[in-house]
Amino acid sequence: MNDDEVLEECLRLLRDGLPTPAPATFDEGRGFLPLGLDIDGDVAVVTFLYRSGDGSSVGADFIEGWTFHRRDGEWRELGGGGGSAPAEPLTRRSSGEMGRHLLKYGSGRTVRNANRLLPWGAKWVNQARLHAAAEVARIRIGQRLLDVPAHGHAVVVWGARRGPVVEALAPDGAVLDVLDLGTRLPRPVLSADI
Repeated sequence: MNDDEVLEECLRLLRDGLPTPAPATFDEGRGFLPLGLDIDGDVAVVTFLYRSGDGSSVGADFIEGWTFHRRDGEWRELGGGGGSAPAEPLTRRSSGEMGRHLLKYGSGRTVRNANRLLPWGAKWVNQARLHAAAEVARIRIGQRLLDVPAHGHAVVVWGARRGPVVEALAPDGAVLDVLDLGTRLPRPVLSADI
């Protein structure tokens, strides 16, 4: 895997969109597979599944999201991050197996105005990586509708301070689940706090 090749693929996906149907296997000689794409105005994110080596070792799969900001009509890479992929990452599970219809399994944040002169006033691009149950056909983020690929992975991007509310939709449009990406987990109580 080479970062230039991945960046080139990101820019192609931002221009052309994700292929339909979503790829379910790795191309020969290519160690990454596009999983998701979301564009919200002038910010975007693209996610990939990476396979290390021959894919036979435990923990070899990795999911990463790359964020972008559109300036002067061009997409500019901001950065990204990721983490270990779940076991059998391209297998979609039912809501019964997952415990709900929509799960957040990763997130990231990159600064979009890193060239500012003073340290305050940072503006951020946020991403959340989601896994949708087999019953979910689409997710809705405000007015945006994203089809969920056969593998069930989706990604959401936003530039606002507060994360959006994401709705998991059945094929008939019924809301199956709601996930608030603006909710922060409570700070853990440390022994020093007692």
